[in-house]
Amino acid sequence: MNVASIIQVLATAAWLLVGGAIVFGVMTAARGGKLGAVIPLVLGAVVLAIVLSATAAGLVFVQPEERAIVISALQAGGYRTQALTPGLQWIVPFMENTQTYTISRRTYTMSAVAQEGQKPGDDAIQARTKDGQQVSIDASVIYSIDPTKIIDLHIAWQNRYEDGLVRPSVRGIIRDIVSQYSVEEVVSSKRVQMEKEITDSIALSFKDNSLLLAQFVMRDVHFSKEYGAAVEQKQIAEQLAQQAALVVQQKKQEAEQARQVAQGKADATVIASEAEGKAKIIQAEAEAKSRLVQADAEAKALKLLADQLRNNPELLQYAYVQKLGDKVQVMLVPSGSPYLFQLPDAATKAVTAPATPAK
Repeated sequence: MNVASIIQVLATAAWLLVGGAIVFGVMTAARGGKLGAVIPLVLGAVVLAIVLSATAAGLVFVQPEERAIVISALQAGGYRTQALTPGLQWIVPFMENTQTYTISRRTYTMSAVAQEGQKPGDDAIQARTKDGQQVSIDASVIYSIDPTKIIDLHIAWQNRYEDGLVRPSVRGIIRDIVSQYSVEEVVSSKRVQMEKEITDSIALSFKDNSLLLAQFVMRDVHFSKEYGAAVEQKQIAEQLAQQAALVVQQKKQEAEQARQVAQGKADATVIASEAEGKAKIIQAEAEAKSRLVQADAEAKALKLLADQLRNNPELLQYAYVQKLGDKVQVMLVPSGSPYLFQLPDAATKAVTAPATPAK
């Protein structure tokens, strides 16, 4: 309870005291008593009641979320040019009074759902699109009074601004802008753009009428049953088409995968064949090189052996003897061939005995 309310309570109590004093004086007079002691009491109560009532009438406490318009009989035009700000304020008692407005944000909702909006029943906005389809729109506006223009609002609308300004202007703007779009655009492709246009138009309208728009919310969009069924059929057809496209894409991917696998196997076979051919070439080159080295070594060895035999003929006979068996002691050679070595005497005699020629 603020100070102004307290003083108003005291003023009421003072007037009750005045009434009680008057009743007491009447009863005293009826009993033949003297009114000398009652009259000062009555006068004091009256003065106190008047002072308290005047004080209560002059004090105004404005809440933080409020602004107060002063209706004045002392001002030209009938009102003060400045609204009262929050706190305890003073006005001229019995010559001025106030009209209080809240500047807090308020929400005005228009919905097809009963009891959801400010109006009972179906209060959705009926609009027709560019292609002739009927749509029903649920919407809310969050707004507040412009504190700097509250006197203009009071003069133009008083407390009728919600039903006289907010509701009709919002509904009219929504209908006008929806009529510029097709039903498909309202549903999806340009809904954001449409909401922005509605928001800008409402904000401009409110600004011209001392209100501030905080937010416009398009809650829902409803269609006729016939159009809803058509949309559902279209969505089903689109889903089936998308599913068929996915199947085709899957088959293409499987075919491409099979082609890549076959190509990979073919490439692997070619690579293996090329590797095998290269390996054979390398092996043949290595064998040829080995043969060349071996032949060169053998040629060099034969050359060395020929040189040695040419310079030392006895080596040939020595090599020949080295190849004889261990048990060979005598050896006969054809006539005219020399002996390789001198044999023992006994063996020589036996071997050299002349043979009797046959007759």
